[in-house]
This record gives sequence, C-alpha cells and structure tokens, in this order.
Amino acid sequence: MSRFRNEVAHLQAHVKTLRLGGAALFVVALLLGFGWWSAPKSLTIHVPPDLRSGSTRKWWEVPPESVYAFSFYIWQQVQRWPTNGEIDYPRNLHALSAYLTPSCRAFLAQDYEYRRSSGELRQRVRGIYEIPGRGYGDSPSTRVKAVSDRDWIVTLDVSADEYHGSEQVKRALVRYALKVVRMDVDPERNPFGLALDCHASAPQRIETSPTPGAASGHSQGDSP
Repeated sequence: MSRFRNEVAHLQAHVKTLRLGGAALFVVALLLGFGWWSAPKSLTIHVPPDLRSGSTRKWWEVPPESVYAFSFYIWQQVQRWPTNGEIDYPRNLHALSAYLTPSCRAFLAQDYEYRRSSGELRQRVRGIYEIPGRGYGDSPSTRVKAVSDRDWIVTLDVSADEYHGSEQVKRALVRYALKVVRMDVDPERNPFGLALDCHASAPQRIETSPTPGAASGHSQGDSP
C-alpha cells in the first residue's frame, strides 16, 4: 500500500513541478511580449555614401560624412530664397524648425528681422553652393570636427549668390563654422536625429574663385 502512496505522491509532485514550470514560462512570455512592444519600430542607421567597400558601424554612431551632408543640406535650404527673401526666409525657418535648435531658431529670427529692416530681403533671390574643391571629400578632417559623440563643428565653404530681379547684386564666398548636435526628439519630423545649432564662430569671407578662372565678386554693405 505504501508503494502506491509513494507513486501517487511522486505523480502529484511531478504535476506541481509542471505547473510551476508552466507559470514560469508564462511570466517569461509576458516579459518577452513587453520587450517586443516597447522596442522601437524603426532605427536610423547612417550608412557612408561610398558603398564600394563594406562598413561595420554601431547603429547609434553618426559618421562625420553624414554630419557634413546633413549640415550642408539643411543650411542650404535655410538660405535658399527662390522668389522673395522677405517671404521665403521666414517660411524656411518655419518649415525647417525641426532641424534647428531653439536657440538657433531665435538667432535666425533675429537675423531675418535685421535683414528685413536693412532692406536686404525685399525681392531678393538667394542661393548658396558648395565651392568646388572645398567639399568634405577634399579634406574630411578639416570639414567635420567631433567635439563629442553628440556634438560636432562643421566647416562649409560656399558661394552665396543674390539677385534682385535679373541683376546679380552680391556674390560672397563665405566660410561657415556650424555647430551640429544630436537631437532625437521627433523622428516623425526629423528622421536624421540631428539639429543645427547655428554658428560656432562668425562667418568669414574667403578669397577663392568658385570655378577655375572665375573672379570672386563682392558686394559692399550686405552681410554674408
């Protein structure tokens, strides 16, 4: 009789072990489900533009070439006035606000007011272009300086051309030193996860021709 009792006790203990194991698996499944639910649905991975060779990077790292491309693209769009600077400039600041830090937006808003009061915007058409031979690929180490893994200083050498109607009123060859920061706050509006923090130092006029044999023209009185 004791043999049967021992067998029943053994089976009851086995059933209890199975129940505990099932409960543990259920808890693990809940934790895995929570982790899956809370995981980001998308990740921004910066891939170098030259894909002829392989590249291994940590997904959270931003390579300097991506920082430079972002800086030039956003700054070019901010400074682009296709029809009338008095209308286009504030419209650009509003459209690109997700790519600018709050302090940079305030600085550019003051710049707009200064240019408007000085008569530098009305009916002005403006565009900036990278000077050939002075891009990132020509001198990577001087174009992007990493201050930390979240801060960079980007140097852009550009030609800023302005027109009033069909007449060119300014061609300024300018060096911009721009601060760039990592700002992963709104991936829906800013998928880059980067933002311009405006000038690291005052813009500088440079003496070089944007194309071989071209003369560098400078207008008097207007800011870069």
